Amino acid sequence: MDTTYNVKFWKTGVNEGKRKTTYTVRWELDGSEQRKTFITAALADSFRAGLVSAARKGEAFSLSTGLPVSYVSQAASVTWYDFAVQFVDQLWERTSANNRRNVAKALTPVTVALLRAQPAAFKGVDVRRALREYAFNTLRRDQAPPEVVVILRWVQRNSLSMAAWEDESAVDTALRAAWTKLDGTPVAASSARRSKRVLNVLFEYAIKKKVLKANPLPKGRGATATAAKTSSAVDKRSLLNREQAAKLLGWIYSRPRGGPRLHTFFAAMYYAGARPEEVVAIDVGDVRLPAADAGDQWGELLLHTAHPEVGRQWTNTGEVREQRGLKGRAVDDTRTVPCRPALTRILRAHIEREGLKPGDLLMQGEKGGDLAGSVIRRAWRRARKEALTPYEFGSPLGRRVYDLRHTCLTNWLNAGVPAATVAEWAGNSVPVLLATYARCIDGQLDDLKHRIEGAGELPDPSSPRV
Repeated sequence: MDTTYNVKFWKTGVNEGKRKTTYTVRWELDGSEQRKTFITAALADSFRAGLVSAARKGEAFSLSTGLPVSYVSQAASVTWYDFAVQFVDQLWERTSANNRRNVAKALTPVTVALLRAQPAAFKGVDVRRALREYAFNTLRRDQAPPEVVVILRWVQRNSLSMAAWEDESAVDTALRAAWTKLDGTPVAASSARRSKRVLNVLFEYAIKKKVLKANPLPKGRGATATAAKTSSAVDKRSLLNREQAAKLLGWIYSRPRGGPRLHTFFAAMYYAGARPEEVVAIDVGDVRLPAADAGDQWGELLLHTAHPEVGRQWTNTGEVREQRGLKGRAVDDTRTVPCRPALTRILRAHIEREGLKPGDLLMQGEKGGDLAGSVIRRAWRRARKEALTPYEFGSPLGRRVYDLRHTCLTNWLNAGVPAATVAEWAGNSVPVLLATYARCIDGQLDDLKHRIEGAGELPDPSSPRV
């Protein structure tokens, strides 16, 4: 490798275009000008600072790449595929099954985009499946079938090096792939943000391992500009009124197979606002009900565990569901949710009917164990089809099981329960709660108008003075 120590730096150039402004770092090696353009000033300054630091340390620069020898020897010495696999493996044991799956989904399209050539001997869907289900799955990689092994070996041979992240055009190509679906439409904004978080963590790891000098991801709003805009607010059309909820839960209760059991699950979501993964994890000992002869009184549910459904290939136990703490809470934290008399009656009848005792799961499948998500979703889809009108069925009304939780939290807010209390019962922060449900709060407008009228109203100058 031809190198030189004769390096001269120029001031970063600012290029103001019609659509955007870019920033160019310029330097000379033995009189030969080198340049690299960035979309933000921060990236340009970071890159230039790295070059200046290398020169001050007496490091040689490569005449072929224009970069310090350390840049070339580290970033170019490892392929993106190998580094991504290494990243997955070091992350595996200290992250949840759901996060493992999200990491694999985020890395798959980027890996395909950073190939020297797109596969001709394999179908694109097979390449993506091999990457997502095996390459980026620490437990399953060594169990890959022969046809998958062939694909992964081809990907490894054809993967660009980590030095590709020093090329702005390669970065743009990789990010477009991350933010775009296979049909060419943008991914949801939430998916884009999730992928960006994964890549940020990966690049922090790359900097720590001295494979990269700086994080190549663009900063600010432009980082996910191609993603479709989505709102975190609940669609008011998805909320159920009392009659609609009664029809749906009544139809489910009358199902000949497991109807009462599933009715209890959906009632817990409708009345207590718990997440599905929290309801399936409730222990009978954590259901605090008043005595049977006490009449219609309130009880409470103690929530401290969640069983999210992520797929057996991502959990350490091989089970479809993973046992976790509550979302957004410290380990072993507990949340108390009031259990209104209607739900108290349903839960007491369910416990007696199933013969449950403390230590048992409140919601169980037909053969014991966790209630399967597929059973829950299938029953809810059938109930909507059978109990709702054709117009309601085709609308967003209760389209997702999660809409039962949205309905419950909205009812609490509309009943005048303070937002801080609802947030505590729901397991949300107050800002998230208000951002999600502000559009659904109603029934208090007349009272608010009267309050506004009485606040600081000026005297009418046309009225006679006393």
